[in-house]
Amino acid sequence: MNESVLSFTCEGEPLVGILAEPDGTPAEVGVLIIVGGPQYRVGSHRQFTLLARHLAANGFAALRFDYRGMGDSPGEARDFLGVDADIAAAITALLAARPALKRVALWGLCDAASAALLYLDSTRDPRVAGIALLNPWARSAASLAQTHVKHYYWRRLREKEFWLKLLSGGVGTTALRTLGSNLRLARGAGSKTADSRSFQDRMAAGLRGFDGPALLVLSGDDYTAREFAGWAGSSPAWQGLLARPTLVLHEMPTADHTFSTLEDQDAQCRICLDWLRTRCLAPRT
Repeated sequence: MNESVLSFTCEGEPLVGILAEPDGTPAEVGVLIIVGGPQYRVGSHRQFTLLARHLAANGFAALRFDYRGMGDSPGEARDFLGVDADIAAAITALLAARPALKRVALWGLCDAASAALLYLDSTRDPRVAGIALLNPWARSAASLAQTHVKHYYWRRLREKEFWLKLLSGGVGTTALRTLGSNLRLARGAGSKTADSRSFQDRMAAGLRGFDGPALLVLSGDDYTAREFAGWAGSSPAWQGLLARPTLVLHEMPTADHTFSTLEDQDAQCRICLDWLRTRCLAPRT
């Protein structure tokens, strides 16, 4: 396995990536690791480096890169809603730098997973061979409230201690108002709004319009994953998508949002590698 810097441009601005490659001929499908949001280089955020090296050691070339305004790439800061051009530029750069690669699989955690789906919705890029989504970001005020009601308030309402505290005046009015507000917001989660092209609906459209293999990994100890599951289960735009035969779903009950333990990091690396080998394209031998 070896690594090298890959510099390229997006709409005239420089971008920086690190390409990890196997010593021999790589698989015909490379992996583009999209890094979402501000990241650090150690701790749980080092998983991008560890994943890329793991894939390279097992026959897959993997490029991790910073989009404009993030990390080592200069430019105006932007969020996951505006990085289509950056993803397209990274795919072009990877395929141009390594002609043995025919297509790429997109990999993203949190809002990078959302960015990957939004990219597919915008472009229908035929160069994308697969898409790996880890704890996708689908947060809205309603989805967050629904998650709190389901995973916190509902548990509290079933506890005898809560009712004793309530009857004795131990529950403050602020807490009760918060509960009421969350209940009202939760009732709106997944309902149709005037904006039929919300980013969550665009994510669904991106997945629905993609006929290649998809991987979805959801952590059990993560509100973001729970919000996404709740949204996908209640939104008409997402109906049936998680049951598609082209999608592989892995649930990791004890994992947190960033797979921060070594055990969970290793597990998600194995899951991604197995999916690439069995559902995308096997490495050459």
